[in-house]
Amino acid sequence: MAKWGEGDPRWIVEERADATNVNNWHWTEKNATSWSKDRLKSLLVGLTINNACGNVELQDFVTLEGEASANNRKSKLIFFYEWDIKINWKGNLNTEDMTEVKGTISIPNLSDEQDIVDIEVNVALTSQVNGGDILKEMIRTKGADLIREKLADYIDSLKIEFSQGMILPTDPQASTNSKSAPTSSAKSITEEFKQASIAPASTNTSKLNQPVIGVKLDTKKISMKEEFMCGKEELYRALTEKNMVQAFTRAPVGKWELCVGGRFILFDGLISGEFQQLVPHETIVQRWRMKSWPSGHHSVVTIKLSQSSNSTTLVLSQTGVPASETESTKQGWRGYYWNSIRQTFGFGVNIF
Repeated sequence: MAKWGEGDPRWIVEERADATNVNNWHWTEKNATSWSKDRLKSLLVGLTINNACGNVELQDFVTLEGEASANNRKSKLIFFYEWDIKINWKGNLNTEDMTEVKGTISIPNLSDEQDIVDIEVNVALTSQVNGGDILKEMIRTKGADLIREKLADYIDSLKIEFSQGMILPTDPQASTNSKSAPTSSAKSITEEFKQASIAPASTNTSKLNQPVIGVKLDTKKISMKEEFMCGKEELYRALTEKNMVQAFTRAPVGKWELCVGGRFILFDGLISGEFQQLVPHETIVQRWRMKSWPSGHHSVVTIKLSQSSNSTTLVLSQTGVPASETESTKQGWRGYYWNSIRQTFGFGVNIF
């Protein structure tokens, strides 16, 4: 038992100007249940499924029971959600009499413990008509994939919506000694990135800002391997979908053209480039540069994702990095990308 006045300073609330959750040590929670119900309704009610045999539309909910929350513990965001969903559907066969068919779709366990691809989508008929099994099979195959896509949209938007403001700025003195990921303030993360990018990590910074003509630039290769507690589909979306990129960079994205040859601009122009290859859930290749590098010089970034039973491994290879900038570039990836992604979307290791 510590003596009075000798306790852990992280528990001294008065050190924060707002007197709450010093250094993000306490557990904080946001209830996302009501928001989740509205979001699930907007994504599923009215959803249509079509093929040459007929068409189906999802109707009202029979059951929408469960809960969702976002939690911050020691600067780690953890998202809990568990839903039991049952929704009516009706459709028509493409026959002369346009036979109407009715049924239900059940999703018994939408939860944070399951990957999207493993979520059950059960289909049943409530009207027994000739040809009803045709529409049932259409929903079970094509429709289930579409429904899982909408559920993935729900999970992504939950993490984006409820990550804002969850990780509070820490005590300035504590943050000076901390090696943790950047703060959640959109202004501070961009300013911090600017300071890091122009910090005197190299005595050649002024030269790097000048065009290099007829001079060979000494470059090196960066290799990194990181593990994330999520599926590779989720991690790929975090790296490629504009709204998710804005969430973990905590700043507006200047340009984001997600296609081969498309350009991107991040951190107020401090990072820019273009996409050279996009293999969904597998590979991202970019021409990539920092503003402080010699004019016109780009590196090539290759990111590969592979999934195991309970995590996804990201392997980064970056060639053509100016030799004097290799360490600061590596630190930038780790702090402003990987750690921030873990914090924002809860892809970090289990803290319990």
